[in-house]
Amino acid sequence: MDALIDLFTSFSGLLSLGIIGFILLMGAFITRMALRNMNEGK
Repeated sequence: MDALIDLFTSFSGLLSLGIIGFILLMGAFITRMALRNMNEGK
């Protein structure tokens, strides 16, 4: 439980959450772009 408190309250924890969120958004964008390009190639 202490790890979750540190994750949401400390600067390094919030920075880690921001990086994880950015990576998830970037992955979704790249996946969507790749699927769109594959559909245009047909």
